[in-house]
Amino acid sequence: MREVMIVAGKEFRDGMRNRWVLAITIAFALLAVGLAWFGTAASGEVGFARVSTTIVSLATLAVFLIPLIALMLAYDSVVGEEEKGTLLLLLTYPVSRAGLLAGKFLGHAGILALSTLLGFGIAAAVIAIFAEEAGVVELVGPFTLFIGSAILLGWAFLAVAYLISVSTREKARAAGLALLAWFLFVLVYDLMLLGLLVGTEGRVGSGLFNTLLLINPTDVFRLVNLTAFEEVAEAGGMLSIALDAGHSTAWLLAILAAWAVVPLAVAAGIFALRRS
Repeated sequence: MREVMIVAGKEFRDGMRNRWVLAITIAFALLAVGLAWFGTAASGEVGFARVSTTIVSLATLAVFLIPLIALMLAYDSVVGEEEKGTLLLLLTYPVSRAGLLAGKFLGHAGILALSTLLGFGIAAAVIAIFAEEAGVVELVGPFTLFIGSAILLGWAFLAVAYLISVSTREKARAAGLALLAWFLFVLVYDLMLLGLLVGTEGRVGSGLFNTLLLINPTDVFRLVNLTAFEEVAEAGGMLSIALDAGHSTAWLLAILAAWAVVPLAVAAGIFALRRS
């Protein structure tokens, strides 16, 4: 375990030196505050909207931003080391391949968690100070759930990035696969489900449709943050079908956590069988 934490510490320090934490934190804070302030611009006014509206808007932003950042942060974790010729050196250290992968993942997970906490935490503090209708007590619960689920979403796509990294031998191909994964999970998947609904004229079974929604971590993340507010449930669009199923928040968070564990476990298995 000590060796794993040493690897994790190195990855975290490298991320700090590369200004990853600073860049992600600033991006999250500025975008979150801007979205919260201009969220009511469509109605001809500017200013901080209701907490429910703000959280749902932030969840929509996070679905696009966090997976992309996570994939770009870690897609070259293994294949990049191999191209630089440092992977063989790392494998001579007294740490197993699974331990090396776990250490790298923990380092990147720490970077993403800290950036998410600071970025959206700063946004929550700004909203609490300047929003007339949102006090600290009102913000703590929804923002805690939002930040926690956003961290899990980021970890899920970190795990996907590691699976891509150990499955390829070229950094350029890994980058292409990472972008493809982002398009599939964030854009294409929901369009396919919408096409299924339209094509079957809504006759697709609700059980099957709910299952298909729960397969995608981005949809699960949005469901987590929609279920916290009954007044926006009807605004969930396609997700309102899953909201009617009454999935508990704990169950949805467990699915997100599984997305962080299962792809990483598969990546560890592939890495153990690789000849490097």
